[in-house]
Amino acid sequence: MKKSRDRELGMNRGITRRDILHGAGALAAAGLIPASAFSKQAPSAPRGASGIYPPGLTGLRGSHVGSFEVAHELARDGRTDWGPVDESESDIYDLVIVGAGLSGLSAAHFYRKSHPDARILILDNHDDFGGHAKRNEFEVGGRNIIGYGGSQTLEEPSSYGIPSKTLLKDLGVDLDFFNDAYDGEFFRRNGLAGAVFFDKANWGADRLVHYDLGSLRYTLPLEESPVSVGEAVKMMPMSAAGQAEMLRLLTTSADAFPGMNEAERWEAIEDLSYRDYLSEQLDVSEPEVFAALQALTTDLSAGIESVSAIDALEYIGLPGANSAGLFNLEDAEPYIHHFLDGNASIARMIVRNLIPDVAPGSTMHDIVRARFDYSKLDVSDAPARIRLNSTVVDVRHEGEAGSAKILQVNYVRDGKHAQVKAKHCIMACYNAIIPSVCKELPTNQKEALSGILKTPIMYTNVVVNNWRAWQSAGIGAVSMPTGYHVNAMLDFPINMGGYEFADSPDDPMIVHMERFPHMPNQGLSMREQAPIGRAELLTTSFETIERHAREQLASLLQGHDFDPARDIEAITVNRWPHGYATRDWLEDDYYEDRLDKRYPHIGGRQPFGRIAIANSDSQAQATFDAAVDQAYRAVSELA
Repeated sequence: MKKSRDRELGMNRGITRRDILHGAGALAAAGLIPASAFSKQAPSAPRGASGIYPPGLTGLRGSHVGSFEVAHELARDGRTDWGPVDESESDIYDLVIVGAGLSGLSAAHFYRKSHPDARILILDNHDDFGGHAKRNEFEVGGRNIIGYGGSQTLEEPSSYGIPSKTLLKDLGVDLDFFNDAYDGEFFRRNGLAGAVFFDKANWGADRLVHYDLGSLRYTLPLEESPVSVGEAVKMMPMSAAGQAEMLRLLTTSADAFPGMNEAERWEAIEDLSYRDYLSEQLDVSEPEVFAALQALTTDLSAGIESVSAIDALEYIGLPGANSAGLFNLEDAEPYIHHFLDGNASIARMIVRNLIPDVAPGSTMHDIVRARFDYSKLDVSDAPARIRLNSTVVDVRHEGEAGSAKILQVNYVRDGKHAQVKAKHCIMACYNAIIPSVCKELPTNQKEALSGILKTPIMYTNVVVNNWRAWQSAGIGAVSMPTGYHVNAMLDFPINMGGYEFADSPDDPMIVHMERFPHMPNQGLSMREQAPIGRAELLTTSFETIERHAREQLASLLQGHDFDPARDIEAITVNRWPHGYATRDWLEDDYYEDRLDKRYPHIGGRQPFGRIAIANSDSQAQATFDAAVDQAYRAVSELA
């Protein structure tokens, strides 16, 4: 029966790299087989004159096989001996940056502005630059399809600080352009509303209900629900008591904190989980209501009992915000500042400025279709170089940190131990690994860095050869509270740089699906759930993820002429075990001074000798401006 079902789902189609590389990678991540068992196997991938083109790779991306094994040996197993240095350079760089994500690239940009003649080397453990700002490309019917696999949008850019606004200006990014580039009428024009899908395995019936429970409407300008809230609740596969309580929750305007002023309301809510807010302030008690909302906390990667009510109501937009009397959600800046590949275009523009030979063009428009020549990233004698597939394992001063003039930076690439020297170093990588790399840091700083919290996330991009089934179903985005992927949505409708969005239902389209693994209802905090979710992502095979995606879409779109075996053309899974930097606002200590060094991200980011520390981790906030602002700070701290 399983083989028959797999054929129905299209699991036998040769659309992705579903081969030994994925299975071996998952087992290696679990420590069951050595990485050497598959490290030399070449993936099937788009190739050009300059070799493999990373944005065109499918299968498991993000933290891909080959990017994390050395780091795990270093941080988990405590390995310190990497053998004799096989490769070394005689020249001394002015600056070595560890991490080619947005923060590392921004650091290079700012350093170059103040030191025009500087020689800069950026080292990164992945096979592509950009970090979480990941570009995914697909070829479908002769058409190039571009999507994002991580960092998604320039969120509320009017609130950015000077460094981030300066970077965007330097790159020629015109934020006003997105008012026209983003087709704000696409979803309404095509009758595509938000919805929630209840699956048969958990609710006794597959039921698509055209009503947004609150986690979709703040990111997409969806059509209004074709049914009233009362009609929508009646369609939910719940008991009469569950339906009555859900209807009350979605329509109530009762004051959750009667008689309290604003300050008292904030004090009352700041220590409440979202579940406690629902139960204690809004008298919610039916298990079905909690189950429908349990996983809609999305990228917080924890259940409603472990995330703050403030985050759930204000950031995610879950039901009950009106009763708090604190949030004005209607004034949020439009969520439209989105390149086709998310913030990967920003990373690409920075790289092109640093290394002009890597790609033609000079504007935010021509970056869309610019084909990058990865062989030009690391050219001898170039003033700026990016060296990929290079995991840094040791950074130390030659002598005492207070008086040393030179740093040694050791890394592993293609199984070889290499070394470069630099006058300065910026650690723009995951902050939690820095104690293992910079062993000379003070003990208290190492402890702070180790306390950085990052939630695991996974973005699955499914390319379909048409989106007629979505139009037929009348949905543009859907929450799936008890599904493997918690939501699915059509791509952002962007037209720019000569790239035309899939306006016709007959055109190919990217369906974005998201999973935020966690362990709910076990009494675990966000911090305790993060490593569990991280382990899941690293040990789940691509085949398993693909099967879930196909089954979910088949169930969701049943009755609307969707055939996963016929209509799905490609799948790329972007897994980020060390995903979004954040804080556990329920469990972590709070201090009046936001720069208090007792905060792990503040104490951890202090400069040490010729080493400075960047990354959005250093602000405990997974946003574009956090990554850029921390890069600017790190550069300013270098002597």
